This record gives sequence, structure tokens and C-alpha cells, in this order.
Amino acid sequence: FSCEWAAARFGFRPPRSDLAYALEAGKGGTRAILVAVQAHIISYLLFTRETERTHLERLCRLGHREQGQALAMALAETLWAAGGGGRAVVCLVTAPITMMPREGYRANSFTERIQLFEFSEKAAAQGFISDHINCFRGEGSHGVILFLYSLLFSRTLER
Repeated sequence: FSCEWAAARFGFRPPRSDLAYALEAGKGGTRAILVAVQAHIISYLLFTRETERTHLERLCRLGHREQGQALAMALAETLWAAGGGGRAVVCLVTAPITMMPREGYRANSFTERIQLFEFSEKAAAQGFISDHINCFRGEGSHGVILFLYSLLFSRTLER
């Protein structure tokens, strides 16, 4: 992955601002993934989340915790759809491991540390993602790459 992909994460604009609902997007290839997730975030904030605020206030008055909840829901919803409505796979990075790369394979110290977590219920996947949301939105988390891997494994390589 390029430096741009490695740095990409699901970072929001500042909480409780006019654009608190918006993901920050850099230039290049990661934008397509961010835009797809952004659509699910806005849909959740406007039509699913229960609140007494008006539609515009629902979008603009989000706090840090609410941003995380919206992101967890959007990621889980997308993974569940990719899995055909029967499964979702979430990829997270584990502690460093020592491994000798196979011939023809170049180790990158990231892919070798990915661990898969499979869920057969959407609510369980959403709860897990919510508990580990900083793995997708934190600085240096490789959050967009983790989500891309999660999409591939949820969809399965055969499909």
C-alpha cells in the first residue's frame, strides 16, 4: 500500500461543529471507500438514530462518542451487506509477530498481523466494531486498509 493508503483512517471533522458528521478525506484512491461509509453515516444520523433534534441539528451537533457510534454502525452495515446478510468479518491488527516471509512474498509488518473476527449477527459485529472503533479512526491505525480487508473477507474471495 502507498503512504496515502497507510495513513488513511476514518477521521471526523471536529465534534460539535457545523461539519461534525463529515469524514475527512485526503486525495486519491481512499476517497471512494470514505464516501461510501459517509453515505451510511448520514443515513443513520438522519433516519435511524433516535433523537429529539431536528434533521440539521442531528448532523451538526455530534460529540466524539456519537461520531464513533455512527461510524461503527456504518462499518457494520456495510460489512453485513457485503457478507450477503448472513455474516460479517472484521479485521484488526494484533501484536507484532516474528515470521519469515515465504519465497515470492514481501513482508510489510502489517498484513502478517491481521486477525479475523467473524460474526453471524449484525448486532454483534456492530458491538465489536464499536468496542474497537479507535482501530479504524485513530492516527496511524491503517483504518481504511483494515476496513477494505474486512470487506473482502466478508464478501469472501469466491464471491
